[in-house]
Amino acid sequence: MTVYRLAVRHAQLMLFALLVTFLFVITIDRMVGHSSLAFAVAIIILIAANSRMRRFNCSTCGKNLFFRGLLVVPWPNKVCTKCGTDLARQAD
Repeated sequence: MTVYRLAVRHAQLMLFALLVTFLFVITIDRMVGHSSLAFAVAIIILIAANSRMRRFNCSTCGKNLFFRGLLVVPWPNKVCTKCGTDLARQAD
């Protein structure tokens, strides 16, 4: 499986984690009222789920697929912005 496909799966996992934590916070809010603890738990879950993001790097130059300059975006590059490698076709 290519590094790009693995990064896409990670982005999909993050979307699912965001949905789950959103529903968790809404549910806690409805059941017991506003709770900062629910937000803290949601943030910890999202940080833990996103910790794998640093592993998705170009095999040629090492640039991360999710970084665009100083910004981090939610969808990976198909082509490396540093060296031009086609990441969707290159096997890991």
